Amino acid sequence: MSTFLILNPRSGNDSPDPGELRAAAEERGIRVHVLREEDDLFEVARTADADVLGMAGGDGSLAAVAGVAVEQDVAFVCIPFGTRNHFARDLGLDRNDPIGALAAFDEGEERRVDVARANDRLFLNNVSLGIYARLVHRREHHRRRRDALARLRALALTLQDRGRQQHFTIDGEHVRAQLVLVANNPYTFDLFSLGERERLDEGKLHLYIPHGLRRVTWEERSCTELEIEATQPRLRAAVDGEPEELHAPIRFRIEPRGLRLLVPPAPEPE
Repeated sequence: MSTFLILNPRSGNDSPDPGELRAAAEERGIRVHVLREEDDLFEVARTADADVLGMAGGDGSLAAVAGVAVEQDVAFVCIPFGTRNHFARDLGLDRNDPIGALAAFDEGEERRVDVARANDRLFLNNVSLGIYARLVHRREHHRRRRDALARLRALALTLQDRGRQQHFTIDGEHVRAQLVLVANNPYTFDLFSLGERERLDEGKLHLYIPHGLRRVTWEERSCTELEIEATQPRLRAAVDGEPEELHAPIRFRIEPRGLRLLVPPAPEPE
């Protein structure tokens, strides 16, 4: 069985030494490609010619490679190597142990989990429109300028927009909201904090819209397909935490159990 791991050495601020992870992977006989700035991630994944395709990076790069795994009907391995690692958390992986996650390549148990799409863009976690999307785009703009205060400045600018609502048309219904979030499977929420998902195979999209400022309540709907229109032809979005611009209308759909995922065996009870 041919195994291939793409490693993004620039993912996250607190990730372990990429060299250590690469050495541990190669000891298992896994081919490793360390991503360079000039590399096209999709092209690297598509030309890997492997039975098992893995990604060591953040949620955005995981989704990109998972999309190729779905396209080629090969197994996928998630190695948490980003800043937040929400997908790994919801899988039940130890987000602080990327080397331990390598066991999925040769000892892994297969699980089928849902994936979702916004137009043709595959996502594993969620897509945000509105205030959070603006925060992510501003943060990325400042990061590219190598601004050490990027996150604080982006947050300050976004807080100035707290009263600003956008106009959306969701499945034909006009909605004014600061934030619209479409999730692959249900989340728990605490005010504006995104919680966890208890399952990844329900086969449903979940739409969340917050209402109110001091006492926030969440409007929630579940469905298998969803369409969001806006007055502008392109919408700024945060797709699995990464800045994107999506053509409107955005057509969301769920692909139940569309991803063949390998996870490390559960630790034996002591």
